[in-house]
Amino acid sequence: MLLYVTLGSNDLARSRKFYDAALAPLGMTRNHVDEDELGYGAMNRTPEDRENILWIGRPYLKLPANWGNGTMIALSANTRKIVDAFYIAALANGGTDEGAPGLRPYHASFYACYVRDPDGNKLSVVCEAAS
Repeated sequence: MLLYVTLGSNDLARSRKFYDAALAPLGMTRNHVDEDELGYGAMNRTPEDRENILWIGRPYLKLPANWGNGTMIALSANTRKIVDAFYIAALANGGTDEGAPGLRPYHASFYACYVRDPDGNKLSVVCEAAS
């Protein structure tokens, strides 16, 4: 089972703006920030719950962050409207288009969008509900 994902950033202030806005429609918020990393998890967590599933940080080895060719993080959305809202927020906050929201051929209800964050990391948000 997946515990968390970490993506590298060369500019945490820029990443913070992007991820704060883009993840809000998914019910995720920034729950941790320090000089080297940002942590995102559920908005409705309890104070005792420190689980963050997405971390954005400066690379540990101090080399520049770069994206992996063929690497993509897919996040789940409960509705197609949430996919659309993520896409709009991502593009308005420094993201770039890699595929507008729409049905994909993977199965009849696979509705997804694809963006790159300001550092080039590829993200997808997917709704698999029938409508």
